Amino acid sequence: MAHDHHHTTENIGLAFWLNLGFTLLEIAGGLWTNSMAILSDAVHDLGDSFSLGMAWLLERRAQKGSDATFSYGYGRLSLLAALLNTIVLISGSLLVLARAVPRLLNPEPTNAPGMLLFAIVGILVNGAAAWRLRGEAGLNARVVSWHMIEDVLGWVAVLVVSIVLFLTEAYILDPLLSILITLYVLANVARNLRKTAVLFLQGTPDEIDVADLEQQIKALPQVQAVHHIHTWSLDGEHHVFSAHLVVDAAATRAEAIALKQQVRAMLNGHEFTHTAVEIEFADECCQLDEVPAC
Repeated sequence: MAHDHHHTTENIGLAFWLNLGFTLLEIAGGLWTNSMAILSDAVHDLGDSFSLGMAWLLERRAQKGSDATFSYGYGRLSLLAALLNTIVLISGSLLVLARAVPRLLNPEPTNAPGMLLFAIVGILVNGAAAWRLRGEAGLNARVVSWHMIEDVLGWVAVLVVSIVLFLTEAYILDPLLSILITLYVLANVARNLRKTAVLFLQGTPDEIDVADLEQQIKALPQVQAVHHIHTWSLDGEHHVFSAHLVVDAAATRAEAIALKQQVRAMLNGHEFTHTAVEIEFADECCQLDEVPAC
């Protein structure tokens, strides 16, 4: 496990340095070729570099446990990274749109050979990073791999446009491609922003059906009632569950322990990293009730 974790961290680190180095080259190349398509992809890659850097950092800190400051550990740093990455991508995308839209009305000549060269390099660099990450099981590695594959497809589109520009002076294709790439990025950012906001507000993870879990627990013969069920996620991958279960006042300690084990077994498969099941006897007050029954 330690070897696999180290191997994954190395691969994400390599993807980060490849992506960051190529992004800086890409910005210079976009200015040199006067290509908005390359500049818009550079903004996308800059956001990817930020994501890769945070993914790399979080992989390196993934084994750091809880401490006095963060009792649940450091998993929620990934949410902060997602939020900052969203701000970077939205800001950059709006800047690209502000420059690309006017070019639809007044297309400017672009350097087709330069675009072709950068497209080939972009396919090779991002393809190499995606190849190194193939088969990795970690969530970070899978997300990074998909980022790289998306970038390869974007550069294939730039390659096609550059070849067309060799044959015709349809310079409008460059800002048009730029706008399409940027709108695609913004659509994905908007979807991820919603998920990030829900997680920040401790919303129920999409894949968890609280009502169904409540019905399953209520169906257990020892359970008289269930209340104060809460589910939220640390980072979108590791979830937290808590609930209060009411049992017969005459239930024994052994029966209470067996019930907890049944509930925890029921929760298997839901990626719950932390579960808290409190047993309350029928003649006991719940301290969380606004108006205690006794």
